Amino acid sequence: MRVGVRAVIESIPSQAEGQNAIGFDEAFTLHHRAVFATARAILRDAALAEEVTQDVFLKLYRHQDSAPGGDLLRPWLLRVAINESRNAIRTRNRSLARDAAYQKTRQEVAAEFEPDSSQQLEAARRALDKIKEPMRSCLLLRHQGLSYREIAQTLSLKENYVGSLVARARKEFTRTYGKIGAKQ
Repeated sequence: MRVGVRAVIESIPSQAEGQNAIGFDEAFTLHHRAVFATARAILRDAALAEEVTQDVFLKLYRHQDSAPGGDLLRPWLLRVAINESRNAIRTRNRSLARDAAYQKTRQEVAAEFEPDSSQQLEAARRALDKIKEPMRSCLLLRHQGLSYREIAQTLSLKENYVGSLVARARKEFTRTYGKIGAKQ
């Protein structure tokens, strides 16, 4: 029995059919390990490599119709994994640089406002001692992080009165500390 050439040609999927023959789930199953391994080799971080792998397959899902099919899918996925890994490295480096700059600035600012001598600390204590009660207690409790409601309950005051006491205490402290600090 002789099979016709036409029948053989029709039984071979065309290149266009071959591209769409593999579904997303099958592509994920077939190529997940290779994509992850490529990302992990570049990033040297398993968690970040898994994020990159997710991004690669998300791109595949979004661009299923334009992504290459057949034998070209794997190289395409690996190229996307390499590009995404490089982007992740750049993002991480920029983030680290921003964090380092922020920490440096924060330390410089903290150094300006921290008392660098026991004299300044003593001046702040004397200024605080000159503030009358209940303003002093309100200011100290507020500085410790208590809310106006908590301060009011602690000192048996009305909540709306606490806000004005804190504001007046801050003003008084600034005025008094400025005078005491200028003497030194």
